[in-house]
Amino acid sequence: MIRHAETDSAIARCFSVLYQLRPHLEAGTFVSRVRRQMERGYRMTFVEAGGEVVSVAGYRIAENLAWGRFLYVDDLVTDAAYRSRGFGGHLLERLIDIARKAGCDQLHLDSGVQRMDAHRFYEAHHMEFTSHHFRLNLTGP
Repeated sequence: MIRHAETDSAIARCFSVLYQLRPHLEAGTFVSRVRRQMERGYRMTFVEAGGEVVSVAGYRIAENLAWGRFLYVDDLVTDAAYRSRGFGGHLLERLIDIARKAGCDQLHLDSGVQRMDAHRFYEAHHMEFTSHHFRLNLTGP
């Protein structure tokens, strides 16, 4: 079952899975941090199987000159114990459906260069490698 995390308890249930992708996050501040992002358009969707959250996606809909209207996937992760069972694919398909219904022209995401399994997953779902992403850390080395 795919659901939107709209309540604090639903958001909190997603922490252990999302932590596998974002290990810098802290359980005690997770819900408030997600809520702050939600004020700016972030949404969280998750797959539940056997009463457990097994896959989580965070996304936002935006528009810019480069891409037009698009859905940007901030986070997409399946619990390591449930990978290769189709949960991530079902969640990605739901995101594509959400994007189409919202009138988006494209769906975008960034993936760390070290995440080769994720890259194979995205390519298997017809996504293209189209750019390099650069960053400048403004808070330290």
